[in-house]
Amino acid sequence: MTKDVLVSPQTEGLKVITNVEGTKFNKSNNDGLYLGVFEAVEIAISKAIYAQKVLTISYKKEDRERLISSIRKATLENKEILAKMILEETKMGRYEDKILKHELVAKYTPGTEDLTTTAWSGDQGLTVVEMSPYGVIGAITPSTNPTETVICNSIGMIAAGNSVVFNGHPGAKKCVAFAVDMINRAIISSGGPENLVTTVENPTMESLDVIMKHPYIKLLCGTGGPGLIKTLLNSGKKAIGAGAGNPPVIVDDTADIKKAAKSIIEGCSFDNNLPCIAEKEVFVFEDVATDLINNMIQNNSVLLNKEQVSRLLELILLEKDVKSYNCNKKLEYTIDKKWVGKDAKLFLDQIDVEYPTNVKCIICEVDRNHPFVMTELMMPILSIVRVKDIDEAIECAKIAEQNKKHSAYIYSKNIDNLNRFEKEIDTTIFVKNAKSFAGVGFGAEGFTTFTIAGPTGEGITSARDFTRQRRCVLAN
Repeated sequence: MTKDVLVSPQTEGLKVITNVEGTKFNKSNNDGLYLGVFEAVEIAISKAIYAQKVLTISYKKEDRERLISSIRKATLENKEILAKMILEETKMGRYEDKILKHELVAKYTPGTEDLTTTAWSGDQGLTVVEMSPYGVIGAITPSTNPTETVICNSIGMIAAGNSVVFNGHPGAKKCVAFAVDMINRAIISSGGPENLVTTVENPTMESLDVIMKHPYIKLLCGTGGPGLIKTLLNSGKKAIGAGAGNPPVIVDDTADIKKAAKSIIEGCSFDNNLPCIAEKEVFVFEDVATDLINNMIQNNSVLLNKEQVSRLLELILLEKDVKSYNCNKKLEYTIDKKWVGKDAKLFLDQIDVEYPTNVKCIICEVDRNHPFVMTELMMPILSIVRVKDIDEAIECAKIAEQNKKHSAYIYSKNIDNLNRFEKEIDTTIFVKNAKSFAGVGFGAEGFTTFTIAGPTGEGITSARDFTRQRRCVLAN
């Protein structure tokens, strides 16, 4: 595989990283291959195995932190290239938001500082529990956040002393290859070993199967839908699974409505609603609902009428017949994937709705059981449901969230409402009076990740989640 295959002409003229010889990382560099990218998955695994052994034997914790610092720097220097490449390959999301996501993972993904040692000492001796590496990790990344996930996972996994083999989404394989090469060049430029991060040139279900079954891969980490998580959990190995979400928002009658409207639209429209944490549906008290909607319209949104909502539903959702528990057929929907992550203007053009040039989000007032409420759309479309009180709001939110334990949000000044919703929804991320990205450290405290492991319980993953505990005992 040559660089000419992967590097877009649109990336020329942008800031580029340099490799260890100082050759610019663009189409003029003809050294042959992307570093860490291999045609055969077996080779990618074997290279990662060797690199991890070298890391364990020859590099200290402070060395790993130096390598990670180089990855952070390379990510910031190449954020425009990465954003353009993702847009060109996946056709999803917003360029400026993808730049922000790369800044987020570069600056706020924890490194070796996340690793701690526990010790007990006394008359009977000394016991130390250390966070030790698994060895080689097999990681699966989505098309919605392809390079962000690769970079975020690589930082955490290398910080923990591991190497990693990525099986990226086939729809984002060029972006993943670019990111893997960038990471390897950054590591080598700081004196690190080759191939700490590897991937397969053409990822498939077959290459994933090889990764899952390989005896040297002790930990699997996957970001994707319920099918992927089920596959990982059935592998017989330790698995960290980051699944889908359908985050609800509650707005009660004590909320700062102007702030709520602005924050919700900013969160929902961020990268065209691709992030799994982005706001998907709103349950608002009846007496403030009209005020909230009017303020949303003032924040770059368009409100559809019932006929337009019906047309939009026909455009973006596909019907499927399923059997319910009483064996009767009922109608459910699945998203038309060609519309995932597209700009709001494209939807409005298709259903003949006029809009201002700055429109970012489409809002639809619907009932609590509407398909837009119950389906994770991953589009800049926000459903709004009027409710009479906090009881109805929490009931609706829990049904819409579908016990995925992912994310939920509330705007309120009522302490009882805040605390009650937090306990009853019981999600991995719960944000009060701020937009969704506050939950991963954007405009708030805390670190970031693009692997939010709700299904397997790790939650907001970091370096410590990619370690195993090792107890060392010195008795008497």
